[in-house]
Amino acid sequence: MNVINEMHLKFPSKSTNESFARSAVAAFVLEFDPTITELADIKTAVSEAVTNAIVHGYRRESGMIYIDVKLTEERDVIIKIRDKGVGIEDINKAMQPLFTTAESEERAGLGFAVMQSFTDSVRVNSKPDKGTTVTLTKRIVALK
Repeated sequence: MNVINEMHLKFPSKSTNESFARSAVAAFVLEFDPTITELADIKTAVSEAVTNAIVHGYRRESGMIYIDVKLTEERDVIIKIRDKGVGIEDINKAMQPLFTTAESEERAGLGFAVMQSFTDSVRVNSKPDKGTTVTLTKRIVALK
């Protein structure tokens, strides 16, 4: 993997920053001239990951969210979204559709399922009380 460009973001875990994160990553990816669908997929997956960090990672606390994006020669977009929140005790269980730790009924527990459906791969690393890193990978197909 040869990285040809990269960016780093850091912002407070406020719900108003979710749209900023989605837009910033989408703007950075424009270098690959993605299709509208590819761009929408990336924006949706980033939205879900950032929302998870805000709602589940920090819960009622505030903290920082970190996003690192790398573009590779192979046209892969690698997006790491990290928090230093409560972490996930059981990653396999958390990735099951409909599982949620949110106390609110408005959460459907589909965040990871949505990320998986809109990217080529989703990796989750987490340690309780240390935080969570979600790595999303999406290959942008070159138009001929």
